Amino acid sequence: MSAAALMLDGLALRAALVCAAIATAACGSASPAGGNRIGPSSDAGGSVGSSGEGGSSSGAWSISGDAGAGAPTDDATAGEDAGAGASDDGGYLLPDGAVLRADRFVTGVVSFNPTACTGYGQSEMPSIVEGPPVGGGCCEGSTDVVSLGSGGSIVLTFAPNAIVDGPGADFIVFENPFWIDDDPSNPYAEPGEISVSDDGTTWTTFPCAPTADPAASDGTGVSPPYPAACGGWQVVYSTPSNGISPVDPNAAGGLALDLATVGVTHARYVRIVDKTDEQCPEAGPRPDNAGFDLDAIAIINAETP
Repeated sequence: MSAAALMLDGLALRAALVCAAIATAACGSASPAGGNRIGPSSDAGGSVGSSGEGGSSSGAWSISGDAGAGAPTDDATAGEDAGAGASDDGGYLLPDGAVLRADRFVTGVVSFNPTACTGYGQSEMPSIVEGPPVGGGCCEGSTDVVSLGSGGSIVLTFAPNAIVDGPGADFIVFENPFWIDDDPSNPYAEPGEISVSDDGTTWTTFPCAPTADPAASDGTGVSPPYPAACGGWQVVYSTPSNGISPVDPNAAGGLALDLATVGVTHARYVRIVDKTDEQCPEAGPRPDNAGFDLDAIAIINAETP
């Protein structure tokens, strides 16, 4: 597949073209390794609600208070996440019949700063990033996402819940990568840097500095191997329809992270900053899905289980 096709086709077509070219019988059937253990990097600033962090302020918007308040939504086209697998009491059913609280996933978008060549999923915010992931396995990137654009960013809350340091990985970030030509060493990936904060002002960052490659064949401007703590290159297996728990770091897929590896014990917010360098055409057809595509975030170790 050419770089132009990967950049200009929609998310669904992008995945379909790859899957059509390979044997797909095993797609989504395997499970990835568990969460990463990564060292710390801290920074102060970038308080929640800021419209200038990580991207173009002209495309930014913020919400505060209860999840969804003031957000641009479209009830007729609400994303799968918020309703997928929902139980009668507003939580989410696990394969064993247990119910996960709704605030074990994103409950609100605090700030969103997309850059050029985006728009995909924005009409369904914030519901499209709430609730469990809708993964597509090895070769079908989920279309249940919002795109950040190169250098774009998003800050999310789980209020009234929070992530706490516990045994093993503490939370999982889900994007929508897929394996090109069924090759796990060659994912189509749009890496993102993950940071956590307890007050929305001081951030601690999991290291993510992918190798810049202006000639990258997939058009992302970066090349594998990707740093272990970058989100966006780990395929996602969990989806409400297949019985794979979104809080099982050994089966769900996505990027599982441990707060202890960056010296944090409690986090109320997660920030994602896109680390690609995708070029947005100045003329002609323009994609609307550039950069990191967020599906969901799940809390494994929660303040309120």
